[in-house]
Parts: sequence; structure tokens; C-alpha cells
Amino acid sequence: MDHSKGGWSGSRSWSAPKGRQQISLVMGGAGFLGSHLCERLRTEGHQVICLDDFSTGRPENIANLSRDKGFRAIEHDVIEPFDFDVDEIYNLACPASPPRYQLDPIRTFKTSVFGAINALELAHRTGARVLLSSTSEVYGDPAVHPQPESYWGNVNPFGPRSCYDEGKRAAETLFHDYHERRSVDIRVARIFNTYGPRMSPDDGRVVSNFVIQALKGDDITLYGDGSQTRSFCFVADLVEGLVRLMRSGVSTPVNLGNTGEFTVRELAELVIEISGSKSRIVHRPLPVDDPRQRRPDIRLAESVLGWSPRTALRDGLGRTILHFDKVLAGGWHREELAS
Repeated sequence: MDHSKGGWSGSRSWSAPKGRQQISLVMGGAGFLGSHLCERLRTEGHQVICLDDFSTGRPENIANLSRDKGFRAIEHDVIEPFDFDVDEIYNLACPASPPRYQLDPIRTFKTSVFGAINALELAHRTGARVLLSSTSEVYGDPAVHPQPESYWGNVNPFGPRSCYDEGKRAAETLFHDYHERRSVDIRVARIFNTYGPRMSPDDGRVVSNFVIQALKGDDITLYGDGSQTRSFCFVADLVEGLVRLMRSGVSTPVNLGNTGEFTVRELAELVIEISGSKSRIVHRPLPVDDPRQRRPDIRLAESVLGWSPRTALRDGLGRTILHFDKVLAGGWHREELAS
């Protein structure tokens, strides 16, 4: 992997050899979701370029690809321009967990906006198709349930989550305008809660929090009374949706997520049951702007992509718990976020 200071080894651009295979650029490719996508694309014979600044992405997520000649990892901040000869671009580059994206909210917003612009400019120059990993957070604390793509959302533009929520909304606007004004071939995925192996153990997301707490025998912390609902999609299902969307003819936003809706308390109880933990459930105050309900309407994805999730929450949690059990057995210790 290229880990030179400033993000580049040699030239700031890279061109594919003649007679090449299809080339996919995965921005944020060393992250939880990005690393699974890189693997999927390599299994299909794509040449894959992983672009990541490793601020939240981890080298160990792509270690199994490091000796693959069809895979190249480059350390680079997507806020800065980049140039590659590629056929398709997956823009997954942005911190996605609240503790991470709230750590430096200005940088989070810049990553969403400048990263989108740089991806779109590259797509415009090369004719590549470009996909944005947007988020269910564009719906905010929804007044419509479940959330269809036609819902405009209920987002606070002046709160602790705004850097992420509004950053993704701005990125969607940029994708729309580049499509309308410059004929860029775009795809927009609104991703709902996704979980599975390679989640960062200390990323602050509800599934990883509960699993780590349960495996360590710590108290499991519920925010509020635990009645708020979420829908959890296993990572392999989500990656399948992303690939199908990229290869579709749909340029409008498409929800990708699992329609099974669970309260946060139900999730905690299921984690305790599957892991065999003796952890107790304790309560903490509900964070500001935390959505009360979250479930996707995926009828569009079902009709135009032929896609729906296949992995039941119990099965996916079992695989996730096994992964984190190995992580803890390997001597992982919680990395404290900088204040």
C-alpha cells in the first residue's frame, strides 16, 4: 500500500494499462463498508483502487487484499483533488458514526462536500459513473414513517449532528446538479443502519457498542428509554444493493436498508441472549436530535434493482459477535477519541 506523507507515492494521477479490466475507484475503501465493497469488486475481476486517508478506515480491513495485484491502496484525503483513469467511482468517504463525525464537524462537512465535488469532477473528465453513499440521516428525525425517497426530511441544520446530516444533503444536491447541468452519470444510495464484521469496536454505533459491552460483561447503555426504533441491514446485503444500484439505470436516490424494525431495547436483549452475556441494561439521557424512528421504504429498490435484504438480524448478529469475540481475544483495547 502507498502510505507516503501527503498521500501519494510519485505521481498524483494513475492511468490504467491498455486492454485492462474494468477499474473501480472506492473512496473510503479501507472503512467498514468500503473494505467489503473492495473485496466484492475484486471477486468479480475489477481492478480496484482504494482511496482512504485512514482517519477512520483501518489498514487491517484491507490487509487480505494487500498482495493482490489487482488492488491498489492509496493514502489520500478526498478533500484534495485526485485524478485516475477509472470506469466507476464509489464515494464512501466520510466518517459515519456520531462520535467520529462530531469530533471535527467542519472537516466532516468538507469531506462530504469537497469529496463529492472531486468525485463528480473526475467523473465528468473521464465519463465514469459515480455513486454517492448518502444516508438515512438526510431524513433527520422523520415525521413520515417508514421513510420513502420522496420524503424531504426533518433535519436540524444547527445541531451536533448537522455536519453529517446536512453534509450528505449538500452532497446529494451536488450530484443532482452535476447530473442535470453536466450530464454526469450518477447513482445515489440512501443507506440505513448497516452492521457486520469490521465495524470499528469503538465507533460509537449501537450494534458495536452493545456487542463489545456484552462480550466484556459491562453494562449495556441504552439512551433514553430504549423505545426508539432502528432497522439493521447486514453488510453483505448492503454491498449487494450498492453493486446493483451502480449497474442500474436509476439516477434518483434509492433507499437501501432492512425493513425489519426493532426497538433499541430489543436489540440489546438479543445481543445479550446470543452472546450469553450477564450484562445489565442501564439508561442514559437521549442525545440531541437522535431520531425516534428509522425504517426504510425499499419498494423502489425492490422494483428497479430486484433487491431486498436476505440476512435475518439474529443470523447477522451471530456473525458479528463472533468477529468481535476474535477482536477482543486479539488484545484490542478501546481507543479513546481525542477531545
